[in-house]
Amino acid sequence: MICVDTSVWVAALRDRGTLAGRVLDELLERDEVALPIPVRVEILSGVSRTQEPRLRRALSALPLLFPTDATWERIDGWIREGVERGHRFGLGDLLIAAIAADHGLPLWSLDSDFRRMQHLGFIDGYDAQQHTD
Repeated sequence: MICVDTSVWVAALRDRGTLAGRVLDELLERDEVALPIPVRVEILSGVSRTQEPRLRRALSALPLLFPTDATWERIDGWIREGVERGHRFGLGDLLIAAIAADHGLPLWSLDSDFRRMQHLGFIDGYDAQQHTD
């Protein structure tokens, strides 16, 4: 299973022919996508009214991952460590990353903040370039 960030969903929904679109379609077909609840909220809040019902139905087929008390503790620790090492992150990104880490899942994102989190050892990233059929 792979947690997929909003940035990947947006790129894939804009153009299914991109690497993001092709790989996401493949992962969805193999039931390998997990959806952190903040990503679901971000996707549905940004979609047009006409697309919303169809996308809501499609997303409902995916396993949803929710934060726990441990998620918030993890975030608190990451904030301390990040600040000590000269990094700051937004709450939404921290929440998505911590949910993925709580479940031991890699996170696929096109957002550079998640690459920094991976560099700090907070999360495991997923590299679509390494994806093979």
